[in-house]
Amino acid sequence: MFRPTLANPAQKRTLRPIYAQHQSTPYGGFLDPAWDKSFDILPGTVMYRKSGEIFAPYTGAGNQKPFGLSALFIAPSLGIDETSSTGTNLTTVWVGDSQAVFEVLAPAFDATANWTAANISDGGRRLLTGNNHGLLTPTGANAGNAIAELLDVPSTDKILIRLNRFDPGPTSPIGGS
Repeated sequence: MFRPTLANPAQKRTLRPIYAQHQSTPYGGFLDPAWDKSFDILPGTVMYRKSGEIFAPYTGAGNQKPFGLSALFIAPSLGIDETSSTGTNLTTVWVGDSQAVFEVLAPAFDATANWTAANISDGGRRLLTGNNHGLLTPTGANAGNAIAELLDVPSTDKILIRLNRFDPGPTSPIGGS
């Protein structure tokens, strides 16, 4: 359970687990101390694993691979930093499989993306990745950078996703042969 700090008791969580009790896990680690805080990390921001237990916002640069979704606020523009109170830069990233379903509220997804066109109504898949600030977006998503897939767009300020680090290749039989 995540509890808001005393600095932001009325702040609405922008990532809400719907099916996550056994399908998803909050994965503990540390926020990259080299991250320059040039933009906000909101709950639902796509994060990548830099090394070991060090996480940073996914920006699509270099060899970054999305790892999970931030569970905490590190939002300088909002005056909220839920990692600094410990003095250790501890952070948490939600990871899970394709059964983990989350509701993501604006502004934790790319508001400039065309979500109307991205909303699939024929049972197909619309992969999601992170933009250059780690916000979920269908723009530029492919099998190599996907972190989730879009389930629904109930309104302009809410999307429903399920985690899915998409693997298009055939699965190997047990034993790896």
